[in-house]
Amino acid sequence: MGRAMMGRIGLWLCGSLLLAACGQRAQAPATSAAEAAAHPHMSFLAAPRFDDLDPHDWQGIPPDRYAVHGIDVSRYQGEIDWRAVRRGGAAFAYIKATEGGDHSDPMFDRNWHGAKGAGLRHGAYHYFYFCRPAAEQARWFIRHVPRDPAALPHVLDMEWNHRSPTCTERPEGAKVRAEARRFLDILERHYGRRPVIYTTPDFYRETGIGQLSGTQFWLRSVAGHPRETYPGARWIFWQYTGTGVVPGVEGPVDINVFAGPPEAWIAWPG
Repeated sequence: MGRAMMGRIGLWLCGSLLLAACGQRAQAPATSAAEAAAHPHMSFLAAPRFDDLDPHDWQGIPPDRYAVHGIDVSRYQGEIDWRAVRRGGAAFAYIKATEGGDHSDPMFDRNWHGAKGAGLRHGAYHYFYFCRPAAEQARWFIRHVPRDPAALPHVLDMEWNHRSPTCTERPEGAKVRAEARRFLDILERHYGRRPVIYTTPDFYRETGIGQLSGTQFWLRSVAGHPRETYPGARWIFWQYTGTGVVPGVEGPVDINVFAGPPEAWIAWPG
């Protein structure tokens, strides 16, 4: 996926609805002691203070208005200290598993077990390749990602790959949506939860991928709030930087927020 400085908790967005809330910057886990005991993987810092190697001067609604932050990673992050990631305040991690129909991320197993062992909520993502059928790619993903009742809904990453040396195809929107639906349907049948779609502004605009019903979206927008970049779109995750600095990760990493407050995060994807 594509590549922040944290502050106060003020207002939270849940979906596209603005929820009013007041409070000071959290210095303790956002979950109560009882919740943490019942759901140890739910303990995290609200609005953690992460840095950014190339911070954006946010106008309007900045990322630090959201309580729940997490990262997405691949082999390019190298060795990750997952316990440090969790102690630093991340609530979740999405981990690259596969790409196309013949590539798997060599760090997936290590990252998957590391995130799980650290008590982080975790899920896997697949990078779509437009020169292979969706069904073949779905089977490849299933081959590498185990069924895990504790896992988050998995993710289909659909974006134009401008640098692919082997596939320069840009299918029409109708074909893109049909292939996405096929992939989502296969994974939903296998894992019992419908995957989320991650995408970028140009792909969203050019393919109409947002027309898919019954699907939640993870939107990349590193220079503006999604409601500015994707007018009228509903979203569950917002990737707001690709140059984040998070304890336990060497070098830049993507940082994301969840659309709702901690209580919504605890219940999601219920």
